[in-house]
Amino acid sequence: MSAPPAPGTPATATPGIQQTAPASPLADPARPTGRPALDWRLRFAALSLIWGFSFLLIKVGTHGYAPFQVTLGRLLSGTAVLAVAMAVKRGRLPRTARTWGHLTVAAFLLNALPFSLFAYAELTIPSTLAGICNATSPLWGMALSLVALSEDRPTRRRVAGLGLGFLGVLTVLGAWQGFSGLDFSGTAMALLASLSYPVGWIYVRRTLAGSGSSALSLTGSQLFLGTVQLALVTPLFTSAPDGFPLWPTLSVVALGALGTGLAVLLQYGLVTEVGPTTAQMVTYFIPVIATAAGVAVLGEQLSWNTPVGALVVLAGAALTQSSPRRRGLS
Repeated sequence: MSAPPAPGTPATATPGIQQTAPASPLADPARPTGRPALDWRLRFAALSLIWGFSFLLIKVGTHGYAPFQVTLGRLLSGTAVLAVAMAVKRGRLPRTARTWGHLTVAAFLLNALPFSLFAYAELTIPSTLAGICNATSPLWGMALSLVALSEDRPTRRRVAGLGLGFLGVLTVLGAWQGFSGLDFSGTAMALLASLSYPVGWIYVRRTLAGSGSSALSLTGSQLFLGTVQLALVTPLFTSAPDGFPLWPTLSVVALGALGTGLAVLLQYGLVTEVGPTTAQMVTYFIPVIATAAGVAVLGEQLSWNTPVGALVVLAGAALTQSSPRRRGLS
């Protein structure tokens, strides 16, 4: 699952993980002056693969650990990566209690809650379906922003995209068959996780703009608070694991270090170099890669409506994020 945007990163790029609203006002406007060692296209591809494979890693992780344990391990590994990055860049932690309070809420909405919901969802639904549910975040985000953000005005294009996107959701779920064979609880949790992301993004835009802290500092602090939240909750609902099976353990570590830690750094670098509009395009590759990974590696089965519905969802999401072309002045 994509690592969702944290404060200081654009709300356009992920779970998810990872992905939908206009760029966060917390993002640093300045672009790097030095030439990156790795071309942005290669980093874009790496980010797409990392977030696309996150749903497979969640599924494998739940084979050896309880969902809360998967989420705790993910957040712990991701926080460790960002802590190293902050140490290298000599980043300073936020100083005000107000900022820490808002970050606590953001950590719950953007990390602890959706990560846990996806982990629980994948106990009963395929990783492919979880990845497609994650792609509905732009649709939820657009619908919520029309209500909560006065600067986001409805247009025919956006309304059409919203309707098309949710038609795609119904196609994925097989609505014409009465949702036959669908696990309602798992699917509902995956959709709720996708809804949690834009709720968190709107909260961040309303509360943490102009906080004075760097994007990296806010992101690292948010993941740390999410780790604390899971560290408090996990012992209450799970017992200590009997052992540390190899593949589930490696999956959880990779999910955190790559899908939550490194992915955030890649995303932030892409936004500062090529802008949020280009960086957000990674959103449309995630469900494609998640589906391919689930089928090829885990042997998950697909009916025709799953890929067709996913394409309709992505088309709708693209419409909600598009804006009419402005005619040049004559």
